[in-house]
Amino acid sequence: MDKNIKESNNQNNHKLTFTVKQGQEGLLREFLLEHQQLSRKSLSQIKHKGDLKLNGQSVTVRAVVKEGDQVEVIYPVEQGSAYLHPEPIPLEILFEDEYIMLINKPPGMCVHPTFSNLSGTLANGVLYYWQQKGLQQTFHPVNRIDKDTSGIVLIAQNKYSHQQLSIEQKKGALKRKYYACVHGIIKQEKGTIDTPIGRSPDSIITREVREDGQHAITHFKVLRRFADYTWVEIELETGRTHQIRVHFSSIGHPLLGDDLYGGRRDKIQRQALHAYYTSFLHPASKSTVIYEAPLAQDMEMLLQKKTSP
Repeated sequence: MDKNIKESNNQNNHKLTFTVKQGQEGLLREFLLEHQQLSRKSLSQIKHKGDLKLNGQSVTVRAVVKEGDQVEVIYPVEQGSAYLHPEPIPLEILFEDEYIMLINKPPGMCVHPTFSNLSGTLANGVLYYWQQKGLQQTFHPVNRIDKDTSGIVLIAQNKYSHQQLSIEQKKGALKRKYYACVHGIIKQEKGTIDTPIGRSPDSIITREVREDGQHAITHFKVLRRFADYTWVEIELETGRTHQIRVHFSSIGHPLLGDDLYGGRRDKIQRQALHAYYTSFLHPASKSTVIYEAPLAQDMEMLLQKKTSP
């Protein structure tokens, strides 16, 4: 963790302490907005329901800070969603500290409750996990993956982390890579699919490649060829709904198991897609965090088949 930032977290509040560096002197408001990248919305909430302290004394945003000063930012208590209830669900936690959690989500689990899946979600399980630790926090997923996609979900432990990681995401600094098995044999070793994606006119769920859709770019590299399917590594340049599934279906190679977009379920009972890799800057230390998640068993079995001659 950066020596110029400290963090404390209990069930009542979340507190950050910053040390003012040379060149950061001036109004406290500008120090927090420009140098610590707090959002104006967050600062407003802190002013009205939290607290700001300069060298131990409560102050307003008009206070003047100088090099070496200690600035405490005390966030208001986060209120959880009324419809989200804690449930004892096993979690495969890859990494955890005061700022972030990385979880390897199994297939068949929604990240967040929906109208058709109010329980059994990753959010329900994380809330229970926090409850057992005596923490009162709100579920802040930084990335989401489909119910039947397995792999890494990055969760912010507090508003500050969520905001910092969202900034990274918008800049394209949060990298994600996937493994997938697609129907057919892709002959080229690597490629890029650059076609816009939009909602299908006759469905609220499915997407399709369409000229009036959103810009979408998917990079891929062939890792192994089997008798009638190909294992590929995928890196997203954009993050559209169902992007990987739609893009590979559009080039005639739908994902195994993805019957929504033309795949068959004779080898696997869900889309053969796994979010295996992520890299990003830690919201506090700003050091690079890199993690990989092992494959789910059903996809691991696909890789045990004989490769093509």
